[in-house]
Amino acid sequence: MTSSTTVRSPHRLYGRGGELAIIQGLLTRLRQGDGGALVLAAPPGLGRTALLREAASAHRSRGPVLYGTASAAGTAAATASADSAGLPDPVGPAAYTGPAARAASAGRAGSADRGGRATHAAPADRAGPVPAPEPFTPEPLTPEELLARLRDGSTGRPLLVCADDAHAWDPACRTALAAAARRLGPGSGVGILIAADDGPAFAELPTRRLGPLDEDASAALLDRLAGAGAGATTDPLDPVVRAELLREGAGNPRLLTALLGHLTPGRLTGRTPLPSPLPGAEGVLEAYAYRLDALPAPARALLLLAAAAQEHEPAGAGTDALLLLRAGTRAGLPRDFLDDALFGPAATEGLLQRAGSRVHFSPPLAARAVLHHTPPARRRAAHELLAALLGEAGGRAGTLAALAQRACAAPGPDHALAARLEAAATAPYSHAERSSALARAAVLTPDPPLRSARFAAAAEQAAHAGDPDRARALLARTAAPAETGSGLAPTTGGPGLAPYVHGLLALRSGPAVDAHEALLAAAALLGPHDPGRALHALLGAADAAWVRGDAGGYLEAMGRVDPTPYGDVFASYRAGMCAVLAGRTAEGHALLRRCLDPDGSAEGHPVLRRCPDPAGLLRAGVAALVLGEVAAACRIGARALGAVRTRGPEVLLPQALEYLAYAELRAGLHAAARAHALEGLHAARRTGQPNSSARLHAVLALAASVEGPAEACAAHCDAALAGAVPHGLAQPATLATWARGRADLAVGRPEEAAARLGPLVRPGPRQGHFAVRTLAVPCYVEAVVLGGRGGELSSVVDEFAAWADRTADPQAPAQLARCRALTAPADEADARYAEALAHHDRAGGDFERARTLLLYGQWLRRRRRTREARTPLRDALVAFQRCSARAWAERAGGELRAAGEPVAGAVRDTGGGGVLSALTPQQQRIARCVAEGATNREVALRLSLSPRTVDHHLRNVFAALSVRSRTELARLLGPQTSPMPRTPRTPLSPQSPQGP
Repeated sequence: MTSSTTVRSPHRLYGRGGELAIIQGLLTRLRQGDGGALVLAAPPGLGRTALLREAASAHRSRGPVLYGTASAAGTAAATASADSAGLPDPVGPAAYTGPAARAASAGRAGSADRGGRATHAAPADRAGPVPAPEPFTPEPLTPEELLARLRDGSTGRPLLVCADDAHAWDPACRTALAAAARRLGPGSGVGILIAADDGPAFAELPTRRLGPLDEDASAALLDRLAGAGAGATTDPLDPVVRAELLREGAGNPRLLTALLGHLTPGRLTGRTPLPSPLPGAEGVLEAYAYRLDALPAPARALLLLAAAAQEHEPAGAGTDALLLLRAGTRAGLPRDFLDDALFGPAATEGLLQRAGSRVHFSPPLAARAVLHHTPPARRRAAHELLAALLGEAGGRAGTLAALAQRACAAPGPDHALAARLEAAATAPYSHAERSSALARAAVLTPDPPLRSARFAAAAEQAAHAGDPDRARALLARTAAPAETGSGLAPTTGGPGLAPYVHGLLALRSGPAVDAHEALLAAAALLGPHDPGRALHALLGAADAAWVRGDAGGYLEAMGRVDPTPYGDVFASYRAGMCAVLAGRTAEGHALLRRCLDPDGSAEGHPVLRRCPDPAGLLRAGVAALVLGEVAAACRIGARALGAVRTRGPEVLLPQALEYLAYAELRAGLHAAARAHALEGLHAARRTGQPNSSARLHAVLALAASVEGPAEACAAHCDAALAGAVPHGLAQPATLATWARGRADLAVGRPEEAAARLGPLVRPGPRQGHFAVRTLAVPCYVEAVVLGGRGGELSSVVDEFAAWADRTADPQAPAQLARCRALTAPADEADARYAEALAHHDRAGGDFERARTLLLYGQWLRRRRRTREARTPLRDALVAFQRCSARAWAERAGGELRAAGEPVAGAVRDTGGGGVLSALTPQQQRIARCVAEGATNREVALRLSLSPRTVDHHLRNVFAALSVRSRTELARLLGPQTSPMPRTPRTPLSPQSPQGP
């Protein structure tokens, strides 16, 4: 590389922070005069050379660097050095430029060095400067030259020795290098970094093994390569293409770079379908397979059988050790060799590792390398042998696996085998297994319409398995709907299946309006020949409308459902939900009660026997929540969760946990709701359902608005809104806003709470979700009254009263009585609070009862009935503590102290929590000064503020802490240890922040 083609640009290594820190520690000790050695062990392409170059660049200003690399003299060394193929060499001429390197670099649009550091090579059809890593001065040395330099002695300065591809050195050089590294220690002034394959050559030295990049690092590297490298397009990388590249790249930077470099701009942006398999992996797989030729024939045969046996297993599952033992025996491998290979890794040099009854490749890419390195005839023979063994085993497990192995052995399209695979991919198998079988059937299908339909069916099963990226990749291989024919096999679903899967994916991870329209269109296409999928499409469209807050869209979708074939329970559910949303509440509730208990028994819940499928149980849980039967919703939700765990599909797990958590919130079981929602959030992330994540963040925000801390509530609210707003999810947006308002009330900020909740509960374009907004009314009433704006409440209280008359929610009567107490004249409020507490005693639930007690105590204290106020405030504090409502307990404790009763364990003067945690730092300083007895002018002088600013902040302090005077503030904060000196001034009135 000449100076005219070199551009200095910043680079970075992705996902190697731990390794860089270890190397930095070695270099630091080296600069202090001490020595040491470190082996960076990794398969090809994971970045061992990049780390050596990074270390050499970092050390070159402090001392000399010797950089040794494998020569091109031997086949092993040359093949191993293909790790650097096609990359600009920062230290001199490339160590190897043979056929593997040329194949790896041909047509490459961008590259990365072996640690994932982005470099940018100009493509064949494009000229331009090529950025390169910052070069350093030492030329690459052969192993013999490097060892000779080491024997010459020290240079008097800290010496760094970098030995690249040391596993490919001749044995004598490896032995000498290892011996030199073992002798290093304190005072030697020499550090040795060795990059080698993960083999036994340097087992006695300190070793850092490099694993594949994690998902975040791989994504960052891919985005860098696609967006900043040569060959970058003006259009963004298509999400489906991006996910497929990350899947196929397997966390290997060089493989990821090679795959990206072989895709045209049209394929990168999704305008042209991706080829299958993706091109570009050949060079990396050959580099992985270089060790195979040196192995004995039995070891190579066993590795081929193990790699072939993984083809019918889920990704990452390895293969069955017993099957591999039988296959090896059938292939004529000696039994003693098989025992050694399967129970100890020596026979295969560690490429196979056993974990229980499973055998895995280490590294996983080695399995692909074995299949790539083996001639096609031998691969087909291995698959046919495995198919025969699996067929002999019989049973459910063996049938589909045997057909999958026969599909791998097929030399080309095979209509009969494809039909057998499709027929076998039925319900007893997991969704992932069925997806794999249908995809193989599609590959074997010569007829384009049928092939597209089978790819769509495979995508549907991948979506049910919780693998949306795989589902989208399979959908990308389907033809347009007009090209697919009708009259297809039941498994494939006909021309409406691809739109149906698109709608399902949008329902879980896209805009709700898109999901609604796609699923309605899919139902129209599916209806004539696949009524089962058409029903699910309509129910999905109704779900999308519900989460949007679109009652009309919900009624439209449910109105197109014919419930006749699905039994009385489903018919009652459909009719009841439609009646409720149409305003016929009494009729709807009567129908929905049949879903819970058609025989009239309050305890039986025969729906749990009549609808044993998870989806039916989830619908029953929804019915219970709409009715306000909170206890029934919790019981049904627990049964639904158990059914999903037992029967699947896994993609329903986040939804089951969400419904159960929401029922537990309504029941006041906030800790249980938080635990289930956290599990649901993890499941939603694992199965690629960001819309479920948004809803679960909203549930977690509601739990945190009770339990605290405020930071957790705010974080979950922000996460919920970040997912809900772009996708039009009104339900989680309303829940999150309600949670934020309730958290404001907990810390004594009623004005902010009223501002948040007002648009949700009042009529207008920003009104909240129709199924949630009424539940936020008690919080809104409390916020408005405490904020001093009581005239805005008559309409919303009347609406809440109408809802309380209809619902079976046990807390509704108590909450209504509390709202009446807050808005009642002084001579009626006592009776209203007593009524509310009587309802609470019947309904149970610590949190809502404690809120009523707190408001009642506040009301009594503000009317100077201090002694009477202490009892409800004390009871409120204990109840809040019992249900772990920490912020609410702080508020109750402050009120109780203001009523003249000390609170054990209260934090009196806090800079970061306790009584003052609701205040800003400026407000805390002002409050402490005022509690010490300072006037507003004295506070202003001390804090370098204007008296008007102090007055403004002090009014907010009074509102946040629910105190009315400076005396109450001083009592609330307690005695100060260092009172502020007072200057003689006319005292201000203690009843107002500013005074007369």
